[in-house]
Amino acid sequence: MSTGTKKVAELTVRGVLLGIAITVIFTAANVYIGLKVALTFATSIPAAVISMAVLSAFKNSSILENNIVQTVASAAGTLSAIIFVLPGLVIIGWWTGFPFWTSFGICAAGGVLGVLFTIPLRRAMVTTSDLPYPEGVAAAEVLQVGDRARTEKSADSNEGLLAVIWGAIGATALSILAATRLAVGEIGKAVSVGGLYTSYGMQFSMALVGAGYLVGLSVGIAMLLGIIIAFGAALPILTAGGPAHGVALADFVESVRSHEVRFIGAGAIAIAAIWTLIKLTGPVIKGVVSTMSAHRAAKDATDTRDVDLSPFWIIILTVIALAAIGWLLQMFLAGTPLAAKTATLIWAALPFIFIGGFAVAAVTGYMAGLIGASNSPLSGVGILAVLVCATLFVAIAAPDVAERKTLVAFSLFTTAIVFSIGTISNNNLQDLKTGQLVGATPRAQQWALIIGVIAGALVIPPVLDLLNQANGFAGAPHLPSQVGAPLGAPQANLITALAQGVIEQNIPWNRIGQGAAIGVGLVILDALMGKLKLLRLPPLAVGMGIYLPMAVTLPVVIGAVIGYFYDLWADRTKNPDHPKRLAVLVASGMIVGESLFGVLNAGLIVAAQVGYIHVKDAGSPLAVVFGDFAPAEFVSWAAFGALIILLYGWKIRRVKKAS
Repeated sequence: MSTGTKKVAELTVRGVLLGIAITVIFTAANVYIGLKVALTFATSIPAAVISMAVLSAFKNSSILENNIVQTVASAAGTLSAIIFVLPGLVIIGWWTGFPFWTSFGICAAGGVLGVLFTIPLRRAMVTTSDLPYPEGVAAAEVLQVGDRARTEKSADSNEGLLAVIWGAIGATALSILAATRLAVGEIGKAVSVGGLYTSYGMQFSMALVGAGYLVGLSVGIAMLLGIIIAFGAALPILTAGGPAHGVALADFVESVRSHEVRFIGAGAIAIAAIWTLIKLTGPVIKGVVSTMSAHRAAKDATDTRDVDLSPFWIIILTVIALAAIGWLLQMFLAGTPLAAKTATLIWAALPFIFIGGFAVAAVTGYMAGLIGASNSPLSGVGILAVLVCATLFVAIAAPDVAERKTLVAFSLFTTAIVFSIGTISNNNLQDLKTGQLVGATPRAQQWALIIGVIAGALVIPPVLDLLNQANGFAGAPHLPSQVGAPLGAPQANLITALAQGVIEQNIPWNRIGQGAAIGVGLVILDALMGKLKLLRLPPLAVGMGIYLPMAVTLPVVIGAVIGYFYDLWADRTKNPDHPKRLAVLVASGMIVGESLFGVLNAGLIVAAQVGYIHVKDAGSPLAVVFGDFAPAEFVSWAAFGALIILLYGWKIRRVKKAS
């Protein structure tokens, strides 16, 4: 990149190689953890921290080179979310393992399209948007603070670095406490109130509290409304009959939440997503036009901070990706009961992948901008994608009984490609937001993202195959004979069941329809509140509050509310920007600390699982307590509250001292 007269290293060989090296570790850890607990961690910030530590040994390293490293690693780490769909082909018995080149092709072709689809979205959703992008902002703050601390050595940079460090220490301390089992990482319980049943949950996550501050009160209150709709209305109504004899209350309530309430949330998200796409149509068209104009202008420009990949490369890479996808689809259907319908199905699948993929890119990018890539309900998008995909194929292929299993497999295969587009888009716009804040070149980042996709696509198939051979997946017909439970792969099992449900015609469309009706009401409510200049309630955020477990959304709400009152206090100080900047840095540190510990703990779990280290419980390698520990919940609440007080108290003392 060129800034004025000084040329700064950005897309370098060493940066790319370091990003790929981090990719291998983070992607493998994400695949394992995702299959085990249905959650993956964002890799941008840990990669940025590691990059700064390594590249600080080189005098000519720069913040832009560090940004490229985290861009490569984050793209690959996010692609690991393909595990929410791809294992379904093993679960239904279609595959017995993961054929390397086919699995690589799904991840690579879909991932590259995900990068390309976010190019026209960048200006609409990053440059000219007011979306908060919590993880993108946090990554930028970490890079900027590290760069200032390395080059300036000023009091301001030292204070910023100290803020990130304190936030990271607080989040790491709470995570370690939970890992030892002296405290619990999450609580949840089913309860009965006046003959009605519901549940509550809380995850003791400083990262989610930090994300709550970064997304702000509007998103926080919208998610609270979603919690009220799901756990205060829908769940009590749908569980009114109570559990059957012999069924545990907790299992009954969670089953209703997973198989009914969550579909209401999916319906609400669908309507909110459609509305979002409608609103984005104009800005996206302008984005495409301005991308072409900016490329023409860039030929003579010295500042490249608004230049994307050229239209030539966008078209060439899109054609290559679609051709590869068409070949994968043809090879998949060859020799199956649906072979005679190959042409019909491919001509239906390719437009679905292209048009549906672009829609998914916009929706997942918007959701990530709203609440962060880690908390964006990608599985909700997967649910909607597989429902639409399977319904389309049933209408076109009209399968007989002998063809149904093949059509289920083909639906999962096609959905996996669309999902890989979504996983990358979910992350890419966060990275592009980071790049915007640190002055990066979008074109360089986009090449780095493509490199990251290819690197991740090379890592994911062998890791999946290894875990399939070592553990297997719950619900699969062929499991290894080793002692120990198979990996749960909960999201893959759910999406597989949905594909089967559509083709067997036993899907809960009524719940999806109810959610869609709620979504329409939410769109109208948000528009009305905007007209009245009241606090906005983003419909997607409400839908996520309905869809996601309360344990994930409640800490975000808490962080948003605490942050609101902190900002009110900050506005009364002499220099409001100072306390607010400190708050952003501490919140970023919280995300950094928990993310880094997540990587470390994931590595320890994998090492224990394969026998490299020997501990009493391979699933909790840092545990010092085994069995029930009565005070654990109290310890969690006490530590959680104490850390929030300590961190906000530190910020307030720093501001008062400065004034």
